[in-house]
Amino acid sequence: MIPVKGFSGHKVAVLGLGRSGLAAARALRAGGAEPVCWDDNPAARETVEGEGFACADLLRHGAFDDIATLIVSPGIPHLYPDPNPVVAAALDAGVPVDNDIGLFFRSFAGAEWNNYDMPPRVIAVTGSNGKSTTAALIHHILTEAGREAQLAGNIGRGVLDIEPGGDGSVVVLELSSYQTELARALTPDVAVFTNLSPDHLDRHGGMGGYFAAKRRLFAEGGPDRAVIGIDEKEGAFLAGQLAEGPSDDRVIRVSVARKLTGPGWQVFARKGFLSEYRKGRQAGSIDMRGIKGLPGSHNHQNACAAYAACRALGLAPRVIEDALHSYPGLPHRSQIIAEADGVTFVNDSKATNVDSALKALNAFGKIRWICGGLEKEGGLSALNAASDRVIKAYVIGREAAGFAMQLDAETLVCTTMAEAVAQAMSDAQPGETVLLAPAAASFDQYDSFERRGEDFEAQVRQRLSE
Repeated sequence: MIPVKGFSGHKVAVLGLGRSGLAAARALRAGGAEPVCWDDNPAARETVEGEGFACADLLRHGAFDDIATLIVSPGIPHLYPDPNPVVAAALDAGVPVDNDIGLFFRSFAGAEWNNYDMPPRVIAVTGSNGKSTTAALIHHILTEAGREAQLAGNIGRGVLDIEPGGDGSVVVLELSSYQTELARALTPDVAVFTNLSPDHLDRHGGMGGYFAAKRRLFAEGGPDRAVIGIDEKEGAFLAGQLAEGPSDDRVIRVSVARKLTGPGWQVFARKGFLSEYRKGRQAGSIDMRGIKGLPGSHNHQNACAAYAACRALGLAPRVIEDALHSYPGLPHRSQIIAEADGVTFVNDSKATNVDSALKALNAFGKIRWICGGLEKEGGLSALNAASDRVIKAYVIGREAAGFAMQLDAETLVCTTMAEAVAQAMSDAQPGETVLLAPAAASFDQYDSFERRGEDFEAQVRQRLSE
């Protein structure tokens, strides 16, 4: 646990008592603060009361009279589309609003660091797609290289639930836009921006607000090194804002769309090969075509970002290459779950938007595609760019018929996962891939993308065992 600093003897309100909220309450108490907790869910309140925390309705009159700050869980809106009433009440009372990420960055450093040969480092990863894989891949590379590393944030453990940093250790954080937008302190040593595509636009008031939330990771504290994917205009703009000139190697530019040239520091992938150039000269090269845990150009982009972040910490190219080959992949992210009779089964349930699903489609060929769910803004037309790779689409979800009508590929409305898997497996021929890449949220049928992916895997395994 990371005890929170700066609030000893003060009351701190905690709104939302899920994983991050509960960890924040515990860390605040460990640092000498007095948490005052609230959640609309009575079961959540009962849990924290069982640990001795005080619960109080934060909408009651005078609730913020003696509160030093309000800590808000990521899923609770604080601005768009409308602030949560408790957040609005705190702002009306002049009470600062923060989250667990802000508390972590103000509390992580300790006096014991003065005795370390190498102070702990923090790598923070954000972006629209690939940030989980990139963060997990960085953690894997560091661990394989013998560095003490912890994975936290939007993946792994809550940031305040991890262990204090040891000599030479590294904390790898995956941070969503919900987390970066509100944190009052953001000071990683290395910050990574993978890419940007439309997502969570209602929460951020549009694309500009979404990008601004991501940009805060680089603008608020100023990382020592910034790894920036520049294949979208926002990334190219961000890299240009951060760099003092073409040779400024504090910015490492990443691309899977083109070869990067110039006097700065670049990492790019073309035709399955990762290349690193620095000051106009090649400094490393990796053949990624045979790495099963990182299929497709989108995973090559993740590998480039992870490679660049680890190089920023001084790891050698060959050490990174060895670790890439042993990377097993993340569940629900281009995860090969089975191979039988020449058919490959891939779970990419995390492909919850059009951009991520398109990347999954482009990673494979001869696809029996299971898709559908709660459709997001912007429509599905971009998916048709990969229709030549799709033999047939098997559409699930409550609005499966409407979803199917937007696709150029041959479709079959299945509605349920069980029916979609049964039909796809019955139709599949050797050399084909049965791919779950929904291009939609899961909440019309499942409570998370993880449950959806687990259902897909269970259905596949059940039928393979019959």
